[in-house]
Amino acid sequence: MNSSLTIQKNITSPKEMKRIAFYMFYDEQSVVDDFILHKLRALRKFVDTIFVVSNSKLDAIGREALESVADTVYVRENVGFDVWAYKEAMEAYGIERLEAFDELILMNYTFFAPIFPFSEMFDRFASEDVDFWGVSAHKEMRPNPFTGRGILPLHIQSHWITVRKRMFASIEFKKYWQDMPEIKSYQDSILQHESKFTSHFEGKGFRSAVYLDPEDYPTQYATFQSIEQTIENRSPIFKRRLFFHDPLFLEQNAVLLKNAIRLVEQNSDYDTELIWKNVARTTPPRILYSNLDHLHILNDVEEVDRQPAPAVRIAVISHLYYPELLDELLEHVVNIPRQFDLFITTSSVEKRAKIDAQLRLAKPDFKWELRVTKENRGRDMSSLFITCRDVVLEGGYDYICRLHSKKSPQNSVNMGRLFKQHLLENLLYNKPYVENLLRIFDENPRVGMLMPPIVHIAYPTLGHAWFANRPGLQHWAKELEIKTPLDEHTPLAPYGTMFWFRPIALEKLFKHEWKWTDFNPEPNHTDGGLAHVLERLIGYAVQDAGYLMHCVMNRDMAASSYVKLEYKLQRIAAALPNGNILDQLNWINLHAHHTGLRSFFEISMRIARSKFIMKHPRLALALRPVFRIGKTTYRTIIRR
Repeated sequence: MNSSLTIQKNITSPKEMKRIAFYMFYDEQSVVDDFILHKLRALRKFVDTIFVVSNSKLDAIGREALESVADTVYVRENVGFDVWAYKEAMEAYGIERLEAFDELILMNYTFFAPIFPFSEMFDRFASEDVDFWGVSAHKEMRPNPFTGRGILPLHIQSHWITVRKRMFASIEFKKYWQDMPEIKSYQDSILQHESKFTSHFEGKGFRSAVYLDPEDYPTQYATFQSIEQTIENRSPIFKRRLFFHDPLFLEQNAVLLKNAIRLVEQNSDYDTELIWKNVARTTPPRILYSNLDHLHILNDVEEVDRQPAPAVRIAVISHLYYPELLDELLEHVVNIPRQFDLFITTSSVEKRAKIDAQLRLAKPDFKWELRVTKENRGRDMSSLFITCRDVVLEGGYDYICRLHSKKSPQNSVNMGRLFKQHLLENLLYNKPYVENLLRIFDENPRVGMLMPPIVHIAYPTLGHAWFANRPGLQHWAKELEIKTPLDEHTPLAPYGTMFWFRPIALEKLFKHEWKWTDFNPEPNHTDGGLAHVLERLIGYAVQDAGYLMHCVMNRDMAASSYVKLEYKLQRIAAALPNGNILDQLNWINLHAHHTGLRSFFEISMRIARSKFIMKHPRLALALRPVFRIGKTTYRTIIRR
């Protein structure tokens, strides 16, 4: 290899070593997840002393959990990143006391492990005559991406570095840590420690090795960009960053995270529930959904040789403000192939009587119950969270389908019809389709909600779906202690408020005692009000409870959606310089930063003109000469 890092094999050294591990822990919410405890319990088989240094404050529960697997739990201020955490931890333990050990391990919270047994790695290095070793290495990069010049040297990555006594008892090692500068940023931690450590000590005459030989992988960062290959080669670690990193980076590097997860499930005994419990709580929903491709295009034909469905209780809760749409509701709910109960809410006693008469005439083969809402403020949202609160919390149901009558009078007839079709046909297409949908719940206990993906045909939702609802959501999330990180642009949510869910996944929202006065009075059913806030808060509540959201589509709707999406994206891309999506976004951001009032006015006028042409094509054609005169006049004024 063209670097100071050497791979040395089959050299005899003692197999039994006394080890100490300094484990750096951090969690923004100060939660000690089970994956941490599992990792440290597995490590204990090879380590005599575990010293946990926490950059997070710990409550009694978190401290007790860590103390159950560690010899020492040391809490410090969150400064200096992992670099100063290691430095202070070694100093707190006592530099001289370290000489009682043969190996010292510096490792952190940034990975799940052991995907494959630690024993395989420890056994391998027991026969290697090296002074320090790690799990993985980052290849050399020119220029250094952090400085724009020079070289980022090949280096062992700091999530796991093991150092042997010859090195950690040396003056050079002690001086390295004594002289460690203040670390104020992530970039500092890379430039002042991680990328420097390997070459620094190789330059002092110490020998290094790495478990995952970087030359075996075609990418610079194997445990990220070549995650599938590292799992195939029995890597003991799985980086957490893969779940919460920018999906565009994964897309540009053709990293298919779901394939790597599938490899773990098929070839390892690692419990992936440990992964889901952590990433659901800590990752913005749309980023997690995008990185894992959690969209199912379901078959609408019966599958053969399938195991019998489990015995589960199912309910449908539907708000029927428009009794005349009862037939439409019944046409779809009969596609549920398993036994279910139907609960219908409506806004008046008169409407309930009409619905009751229609149901008695239809003689459905399921149980049904009708309820009248106290008020109509909040509409389908208040009827769910107030009128049917007991059904969800006390009904004993495993899965619930949420529906409502929908007319969308604020939109054109075509838009309203398409939106309703998008919801109903992606949730209740036909019996084989719904059975396949229910099997997702049956086979994936961590899935808490199934819903159609965001509607985008004819709707300006992509990139702007917060509208005026973010402040209200932040208020209620704080009030309800829902701590899931928020999506930046387009929250992952059941737009149109029709979806399937597990009651336990939304328990926090239903346990809150909502009041009718929390919702906007009629007819002010507007963005920023609680009903629209809840539409978006639902998804964050699901992940806060430790569950995941998946989207579902039938094949016909998926085809239409993809084609329209592809066309819109290529039109936007055509207006930008050629390049990948990251280059184009950088170009947009650069030009947006320098856009003055003139450019802003021109862009706004173009958008307004385009909207006018779309809404009134014939009138726009007749007014084309007027547009030309206006354009010429504007340019003349601007030049002056």
